Amino acid sequence: MVTKEFAIEGMSCMHCVKGVEMELKELNPAEMKVEIGKAEVTYDENKFGEEDFIKAIEEAGYKVKKQ
Repeated sequence: MVTKEFAIEGMSCMHCVKGVEMELKELNPAEMKVEIGKAEVTYDENKFGEEDFIKAIEEAGYKVKKQ
């Protein structure tokens, strides 16, 4: 398992948080914590990669900041 934190641009409210949560849940991470402006996800790196989660966040309508 690996844990990654993503900084997210454009989130301003709890509705934004719920939108990102819905997209990330489709990937079935082991653990997930989403707050305004960031998401922390624990997942099996043998099943998913960091890019899968970035794509899910982008599908929710937000941009992941490069860290």
